[in-house]
Amino acid sequence: MLSGLLPSARFDADHDTFRETVRRFVDKAVLPNIDAWEEAETFPRELYREAADLGLLGIGFPEEYGGTPGDLFLELAMIEELTRAASGGLLASLFSHTIGAPPIVAGGSAELKARVLPEILSGEKISALAITEPSGGSDVANLATRAVREGDHYIVNGSKIFITSGMRADYITVAVRTGSAGAGGISVLLVEGDTPGLTRTPLRKMGWWCSDTAQLHFDNCRVPIGNLLGVENRGFELVMRNFNHERLALAMQAHGLARTCLAEAVEWATQRETFGKRLVQHQVVRQKLVAMATRIEATRALLEDLMRRMQAGDSPVAQLCMLKNFATQGLQFCADTAVQLLGGMGFMRGTKSERIYREVKVYMIGGGAEEILSDLAARQLGWA
Repeated sequence: MLSGLLPSARFDADHDTFRETVRRFVDKAVLPNIDAWEEAETFPRELYREAADLGLLGIGFPEEYGGTPGDLFLELAMIEELTRAASGGLLASLFSHTIGAPPIVAGGSAELKARVLPEILSGEKISALAITEPSGGSDVANLATRAVREGDHYIVNGSKIFITSGMRADYITVAVRTGSAGAGGISVLLVEGDTPGLTRTPLRKMGWWCSDTAQLHFDNCRVPIGNLLGVENRGFELVMRNFNHERLALAMQAHGLARTCLAEAVEWATQRETFGKRLVQHQVVRQKLVAMATRIEATRALLEDLMRRMQAGDSPVAQLCMLKNFATQGLQFCADTAVQLLGGMGFMRGTKSERIYREVKVYMIGGGAEEILSDLAARQLGWA
């Protein structure tokens, strides 16, 4: 718990026990190495297996395939601990299966699920999601990558961009066009990483350095019809359902990273001295810290309320859009304020706030850009 902030009343003993497990993992396996991984723009593949052995990769997935029993609050406890490392890139790639694998669970055949999900949840294989295209951005309904049925295969041609874990994914969940224009012509296929005709190009980024991000090109890739997820030409529903949890997870991460900014700013302010007294003894500094804490507490209140509603079976799309925007705007404020309070040190590589500051924008774009989500919320509320 960050000193000064109240603990959540929704965490019980099981959540606390799991949190301790994650905390030890972060302290031992992540914190001593994260700066080097960021500079190297990668992290060891073995980390997937280590995380899987502790049950981190399985939260939210069926136990029969290796999933970990637990609720959304277990996921939040895990993310709050992992974000202490101040690396959204680590989270993005280590948990890319949380957006790549749910369509397999929801739409895959029994044989396909039994074959691929245990490998993914054990950390043996890596799963990615490929929806965004160079020409389309957030306009999922108008994607152009095409799959044409030919006997017992689909022939896939097209490109995807900004794909997390795109360079080393073993299984890629790909949205394709199998029918006419618009949302009604979209299907979802599971493309295996060694498929002939699949090429990958690494992309370099402002932040999320240790997360591999790629552009994918499909040149007459043959995908077995058994790898169709859900019903042909009805994949748009599968994709949209997937977005709800992705936006919730991004809000959780933004919340956790904002807490990390506050923790670093508080530590700096209580130790650094200027004009004969510690920074925290200056009224203006205390006010900035409280402003950060206020946004963090407000985000957590909205986050936990929506988590409770989702666990009760609700699907509050408009509110999830608002939450994701609110959480990322709060992260932007906290990262900017922390860097300002750290002064010159805040501009130096090696401080957590510097890295988080560079990563803020991807949170405001990923999972649906801020403007797209605001408009979607307005439509869901009947205002457009």
